[in-house]
Amino acid sequence: MMATIAHYNKIINGFVWGTPMLCLLVGTGVYLTFLLGLPQLRYFVLTFKEVFSKKKDVQQEAGDKSISSFAALATAMAATVGTGNIAGVATALHLGGPGALVWMLVSAIFGMCTKFAEVSLAVHFRQKDEHGDWRGGTMYILEHGAGQKWLAFLFALFAFLASFGIGAAVQANSTAEGLKMGFGLDELHCGIGLVILTALVIIGGLKSLSTVTTLLVPTMAVFYVIGSLIILFKNAAVLPDVIATAFHYAFNDPAETVKGALAGWCVKEAIRKGIARGVFSNEAGLGSAPMVHATANTNHPVRQGLYGIFEVFMDTLIICSMTALVVLSTGALTGNPELTGAQLSLKAFEMGLGEVAGKFVLSIGLALFAFTTILGWYWYGETAAVYIFGVGFKPIMKVLWLVLILLGAAGSRFLGAGSKEFLTVLWDMADTLNGLMAIPNLLGLLLLSGVMRKLVKDFDAKRRSGELKL
Repeated sequence: MMATIAHYNKIINGFVWGTPMLCLLVGTGVYLTFLLGLPQLRYFVLTFKEVFSKKKDVQQEAGDKSISSFAALATAMAATVGTGNIAGVATALHLGGPGALVWMLVSAIFGMCTKFAEVSLAVHFRQKDEHGDWRGGTMYILEHGAGQKWLAFLFALFAFLASFGIGAAVQANSTAEGLKMGFGLDELHCGIGLVILTALVIIGGLKSLSTVTTLLVPTMAVFYVIGSLIILFKNAAVLPDVIATAFHYAFNDPAETVKGALAGWCVKEAIRKGIARGVFSNEAGLGSAPMVHATANTNHPVRQGLYGIFEVFMDTLIICSMTALVVLSTGALTGNPELTGAQLSLKAFEMGLGEVAGKFVLSIGLALFAFTTILGWYWYGETAAVYIFGVGFKPIMKVLWLVLILLGAAGSRFLGAGSKEFLTVLWDMADTLNGLMAIPNLLGLLLLSGVMRKLVKDFDAKRRSGELKL
């Protein structure tokens, strides 16, 4: 049964994450970038001012269940900054070579605009559910903006199903793996602990979830970045050569005589793996993050869109780049051709910080990134479930989520030898569903690009007139 599912999923996956789809993802970002007047560059300084300043001009009405713009950003980044920033980047370098880093950053630059548009439109077309919670995202954009309810339903279905794999089971497995790797903790104990911690957070709804992620996300990002910077400072002398090598391999196939070149490295793979890693990591174009940004307390859709720009910048241009440069500067990539994923990243951190400190930083980073992804993706799964089944489904969603967490963390105890196959199939299916999510989302962005352009013009006009004070 598992083998049959895996076979057909591989066929679909090859289509949804093939070259045409990656071109559509990046192409949409390129189109929106020029249509909207390069917002990721034009608003770059404004974005940082908005994210790190205290807003005094946005008042919250009594009974409003929205959360602050920064809390929405933290919750979105909780889901976005995950194991892909550690294991996924290392895998991209292993398969595509150092040039994958360059193409990952290129996709992120245009992805900043895609995420900017997604978030802005999600706020513009958001709705309140029967419990008074703000609900928004691609399904609401497609239904209320583009009038395509069938596409909205498909997106919600893909997001709902994908959440159990990419958001619950696989992340729980990564959290347990990180804690076992660093501290030797038992998977079952990790699973039970994760279920309890997650239950305590999600039972309180969005307010509770956003409060926890607002504390955890900045802490874990700073922790990981500091650990990476220590290694990069130690290897500062080789960084110019590392960067030059990355650019070289981004446009040139390594000859067999190039020292350290791995079989399969070529420009085509560098482009494909780099772009794919960028998209997987920052989720620009997938339509996931707008579901939480739509809950923000803001006085203009484009104002919240600025947080989308920052999200991609921090996720890919900072955190993913840190991982890539650590792997490349330590020589772990070419010195250990048999390693990939989390094991390659672990080797790089051990080489840079020493075996004990490197394992500590990497394992804590992996566990925190995975746990916060569980929290962030829960809101995406619940939002999709509410759209399909209504608010009455929320208790069932919570139970299903906790069951998948336990299976993901301690699957070997319940499923025996088949646990690894189960998780692999679940991850591959979630990966495919992520790609399927992107199709209706990108169609919605293209169909409503005119609306987005009007929102940007309105935002600029209100800033010039002083109506919006940023």
